[in-house]
Amino acid sequence: MKDKKTLVTGGSRGIGKAIVETFLENGATVYIVSRTCESLESLEALAKKHGVEVFHRQADVSDCACVTAVIKDIIKHSGGIDVVVNNAGIVRDGLIARMSNEAWDEVIKVNLASAFYVCKAVAMHLLSRRGGSLINMSSVVGLHGNMGQVNYAASKAGLIGLTKSLAQELAPRGVRVNAICPGFIMTEMTKGLNDDQMQSFFSKIPLARPGTAKEIANVALFLASDLSTYVTGQALSADGGMGM
Repeated sequence: MKDKKTLVTGGSRGIGKAIVETFLENGATVYIVSRTCESLESLEALAKKHGVEVFHRQADVSDCACVTAVIKDIIKHSGGIDVVVNNAGIVRDGLIARMSNEAWDEVIKVNLASAFYVCKAVAMHLLSRRGGSLINMSSVVGLHGNMGQVNYAASKAGLIGLTKSLAQELAPRGVRVNAICPGFIMTEMTKGLNDDQMQSFFSKIPLARPGTAKEIANVALFLASDLSTYVTGQALSADGGMGM
């Protein structure tokens, strides 16, 4: 990814941070878009080590006007974006009978609407450059559903629909759009599960272990790089076989 300019939403922790690190290690300049970035100092040190740069732009990705302004600034500052990763996401789990309207709205706005705002803001730019890669972070839950996560599952399923439709719109100008569907990945969001919950998940995974953020970042690296120039419109599962 030498000389590629990339944008990653929600890149300050978890899978997003791993993607930022992997991109930096492979020669890309990275713009992180998130509300905060406590890890910026360590990421700047990593970027310096590999002769590239990392920047943070503060934004609420669920705010369309804010996202549009920030992306306009990034395109101007960078001289052109090659890769965009929509990774920002939250969970507000609960059975539907107890789920508040606010929990539904917040998850849809952060997980799905934000990706629409970002894609809309960069689409014409990528089309004018006749190339680029858009990556949306979905989930196996978006493919198969999950009890107690109707809001999260709906948002992640929506990302797959957005991905496949946008891939058809942008393909004539060489812009690729794909989604990644991680399975059970060890991040801050999953560390709160107890042993029984962990074992319940592992029993459904043929590889019998959780995935790591780095393993998902490597999938993003493949889709972002020229190793995947004939791949578009795909929802690529990285789930240890859970989907089987």
